[in-house]
Amino acid sequence: MRITVDIDDSEMKRIQQYTGQKKKSPAVSQALADYLKSQERRRFVAKVLAGKTDYSATNEELEAQDRYETR
Repeated sequence: MRITVDIDDSEMKRIQQYTGQKKKSPAVSQALADYLKSQERRRFVAKVLAGKTDYSATNEELEAQDRYETR
């Protein structure tokens, strides 16, 4: 899908540096995908910590699945 978005030049440079992408479209696409993945991780961890899931996996299994984020 194509869209037009106004992004501040300094923010665009930061996005490109963060993603390692030289071109703008791939940088924005990767940054958005990374953001969505991060949000999914946070929601998953919140559910696990609240006991709202029957997900039974060891830390090693979670790490292997890249399912949680360390701080």
